Amino acid sequence: MKAVTGVFASRSDAQRALEQMRSSGVREDKLTLLTPGEMSEELKSVPKMGAEQPGMAKAISAVIGASAGLSGGVIVAALIPGVGPITAIGLLGGAILGAAGGTVGAVAGGKLETSSSEGLPHDELFVYEDALRKGRSVLVVMADDDAMASGVRVLLEAEGAESVDAAREQWWIGLRHAEEEHYSKLGRELGDDEKFYRLGFEAALHARSRCKEYDQVLNEMSADIEELEKQHPGQEVAEPFTRGYERGRDHYEQLCNKSKAA
Repeated sequence: MKAVTGVFASRSDAQRALEQMRSSGVREDKLTLLTPGEMSEELKSVPKMGAEQPGMAKAISAVIGASAGLSGGVIVAALIPGVGPITAIGLLGGAILGAAGGTVGAVAGGKLETSSSEGLPHDELFVYEDALRKGRSVLVVMADDDAMASGVRVLLEAEGAESVDAAREQWWIGLRHAEEEHYSKLGRELGDDEKFYRLGFEAALHARSRCKEYDQVLNEMSADIEELEKQHPGQEVAEPFTRGYERGRDHYEQLCNKSKAA
């Protein structure tokens, strides 16, 4: 199972792509749409999971499907640190938002899926969050194999989606000037160390590392450095990676503080 993701400028564009995925035969349990903001008033009126009566799940799912473009869909509303309120449509919504540290506020339309997370792209979650923070929408498709993944990418591109790789580059471009200034104050040129500095920065934003004390992530950081040193013998890895990691932790904390203050 592999996640193939498209980033869209608007929710309407993402929903149109979702409809195209359905029309092409992609099963709805393979689709998850993430959009910034809270549930619409229409969806808020749907009974939540805790209040369901026996036998009501299918009926609720039908209402959700009509409202959100998914038959049998699940709606999850959550608050993600550093991002704010997010609505997810699809069976993996709970797993994605939970991995991102989201506090789930409401679930409607079916069972919250948190266990079936095979292929969940934990190393891409910060890219999703950056897109959502900018008001964009993210469509995640879980592909069964490489052939399906290739077809999904073609469909996403045809619908105007930006790839995760492109979104990741835009994320770094937005940060690079400030990081370059910070690095120059240390008496170093970022260009000389950028590759490993950036890898350290991104590693700090990985879902596994968030909200942990520094001593709790030292083993993971050391393992990452050791692996990179094997891949790039003779190159200085440890210092720029560590500096990037520390800056990444500071960056995430600042995002969380801004979110709390908003």
